[in-house]
Amino acid sequence: MTEMRNKEILWPSAKGDVRIRCLCSPEEIRRYTFDSQFRIYPHYRSLYTKRKSLEQLAEDSGANIVLALADRRHIIGFGVLAYPESDERWAALGPKIMMEVKAIEVARRWRSARIASGIMKMTIAHPQIENKIGYMVGYSWTWDLEGTKKTAEDYRRMLIRVFEPLGFQEYPTNEPNISLRAENLFMCRVGTNISESIRNRFNWLRFGIYQ
Repeated sequence: MTEMRNKEILWPSAKGDVRIRCLCSPEEIRRYTFDSQFRIYPHYRSLYTKRKSLEQLAEDSGANIVLALADRRHIIGFGVLAYPESDERWAALGPKIMMEVKAIEVARRWRSARIASGIMKMTIAHPQIENKIGYMVGYSWTWDLEGTKKTAEDYRRMLIRVFEPLGFQEYPTNEPNISLRAENLFMCRVGTNISESIRNRFNWLRFGIYQ
């Protein structure tokens, strides 16, 4: 069970309860400490290695920055939902239609606590989520296979288990970077308010046909 209080849930874990907060502002993020395990390893680099990176992302009023907090003020996990860059394929569907889950990350020592699902739940707790097509791109060369002791296929299956319960499905696409390796992953969640016209354009856009 989880307890919902405004923009925060209390997530029970094997290491104790963790606060997971969504829609965090830059000012709020500055009040917290950032776990030292978000860094560069020999075979893996954390998506964001400094707290300031999350602060900068939070300056976009449309973004949803989610923090998992231990001891009430220490960041041990984060999620980022934001709009794609203007030169990315998915921005071509139209202004502020598609939003990317740019990050779901948990500090290595906390991964056994199973809090990624809680972070993901709050990452899509965006007030406009049903008016958006949410998507995630899983590039196998960015995965922490060494730290998790998983194969790329195992890691892929783990991501699917985290995303599917929240309405994400696998979608085929010929986007070059995604197509580069068979284990790469593209999943989307189509909001209930997305029109049939936009759904059709999205189906074409997945294969590089702009309408």
